[in-house]
Amino acid sequence: MYKLWNELQELKKLRWIDLSHPLDNTSPYWSGIPDGSVELCKTVFDWGNPMLECLIQTFKFPGQFGTHIDFPGHFVKGAPLSEAFGVKDCVFPLCVVDISEKVKADPCYAVTVDDIKEYEAKYGAIPDGAFVALYTGWSKNWPDMDALSGTKIKEDGSENFPGWSLPALKYIYEFRSAAANGHEALDTDASAEAAKAGDLACERYVLQQGKLQIEVLCNLDMLPPAGALLFAGYPNIKGATGLPVRVFAICE
Repeated sequence: MYKLWNELQELKKLRWIDLSHPLDNTSPYWSGIPDGSVELCKTVFDWGNPMLECLIQTFKFPGQFGTHIDFPGHFVKGAPLSEAFGVKDCVFPLCVVDISEKVKADPCYAVTVDDIKEYEAKYGAIPDGAFVALYTGWSKNWPDMDALSGTKIKEDGSENFPGWSLPALKYIYEFRSAAANGHEALDTDASAEAAKAGDLACERYVLQQGKLQIEVLCNLDMLPPAGALLFAGYPNIKGATGLPVRVFAICE
C-alpha cells in the first residue's frame, strides 16, 4: 500500500553490515588525547530513586573516538563543522578498494593511483558522490592500541600502519568527484607518508576540500567491491570537529 514500506521490506532481504567497532571504557584512542577523556555509561540516576524508577547514564568522549567521522573544521580553522552536514550527506554509493595483500608484504603500504585505476578497470569508475573505503585488513588489530599503531613493527617505537597517499586522494576527489573516504587505521595517511611530509598531509588535504572522512572502520572484508550503499549516523551536536559514528552498509 505504501511504496517506501514495501521497499524497506525488500531492503531487509539484503545483507546489512555493521562497519563500526563497539565502544567501552577500554577502547583505544589517539595517544595525544589527555587521559580521562573517556567515561562511558556513568550512572547519574539509579534504580530505586523515589523520584522515578529508571536508569540514566552520562557519556564523555573525544570527538575522534573509535569509529568516527571527521568534519573539515577538525584540521582547517574556520571550516565547516558538524552542523553544516545534513542527513542527505550521510548516504553514499560505496566503493571498497582492497590492498590487503600488499599490506601483508608491507604494513606501511600507501595506496597508489595505479591501485585505484586497477580497481576501476575491474569494477567501473568511482561514481560522483561515492564513499571510497580502503580495505587493508588493519581492523583485525582492534582493540590493541600497540597493534593499531604498529609501534612494535620497528625497534624505534614509531607508528607503522597502511593508508592513503596524497596522489590517490587527489585522484578520487579531483578526477572522480568522490564525497568522502574511509579506512581502518587511526589516521588517513599511511605512516610512511606522514613521516615524509612531517604532517598528516593526506588528512589535511581531504578536510581542506570540504570533504568528510570516517576512520577506524571494520568489516570491510564482508562487502562487495562495488554496488553497496553506506549510511553514517551520529548525534546532531553543533560545533563538533568529529563524532563517534555508527556506520553500516547494505549490499546484495
